Amino acid sequence: MRTPLRLTATLALLVAPALSAAADYPQRPISLIVPFAAGGPTDVVARSLANEMGKVLKQTVVVENRTGAGGTLAAGYVAAAKPDGHTIFLHHTGMATAPAMYSKLRYDPLKSFEYIGEVVDVPMTLMARADLPPNNFKEFVDYAKANGDKINLANAGPGAVSQLCGSLLQQAMGVKFTTVPFQGTGPAMTALMGKQVDVLCDQTTQTLPHIKAKDLKFYGVTTPERIKQLPDAPTLAEQGLKGFDVKVWHGLYAPKGTPKQAIDKLNESLKVALKALRLCNGWSSWVHRL
Repeated sequence: MRTPLRLTATLALLVAPALSAAADYPQRPISLIVPFAAGGPTDVVARSLANEMGKVLKQTVVVENRTGAGGTLAAGYVAAAKPDGHTIFLHHTGMATAPAMYSKLRYDPLKSFEYIGEVVDVPMTLMARADLPPNNFKEFVDYAKANGDKINLANAGPGAVSQLCGSLLQQAMGVKFTTVPFQGTGPAMTALMGKQVDVLCDQTTQTLPHIKAKDLKFYGVTTPERIKQLPDAPTLAEQGLKGFDVKVWHGLYAPKGTPKQAIDKLNESLKVALKALRLCNGWSSWVHRL
């Protein structure tokens, strides 16, 4: 009987520090990994979230941008990180589409992560350079059918939701544009502002200031219903693109094996942060659920 008792005692000594660490979580600043460039729509969401979650967790949440390969490099980094709750990951719909875009991934989207919670559903908008001839979406449809691949459609790179939105748009319209990928939404928007490309489908977190400033042409939102931030803006569906519905969801993740106590604390801080953002920063029509 002595050997089993010794083994039990040894296991207890090994497990106790891990349980204590989880109970005291977080013990140091938390890294929130963002797979896209600073200043882009996902980065904007991350920085707002980090500030509010940090207040609840009583620790600094540091946003770290790790870009490349449509978010898959950052996802691989997080999947291999120590599962102690001090590395978390914000990603959007690209988490689900990556397996169809890349033949070899260093992680499994379903098995390599612990799910903390959904953050926001964000509508997308169709924008054009300021001097593109069409003044509304109906005119753009005629222009697109007449000019086809002469139109340059920007996106934030392979696997980005702007690429997905652009692909679905072409399919729904029955046209083929020339796609121009960039290293992130920021450079794509800069190119559109500089009239180097013609069209971009992007998230409202990025496009709202430009829509309100009227420094780009705005053709409509990609959700079936109008959104609160732009109550007078028509949807693409009501302008003739029947059944068109594209929005991007953002989720928060941790490496597989992160202790449940840490996941629970992160989930609770996420809920509190989303409530604060909904009340203070106009996220009310973006927050999908708490």
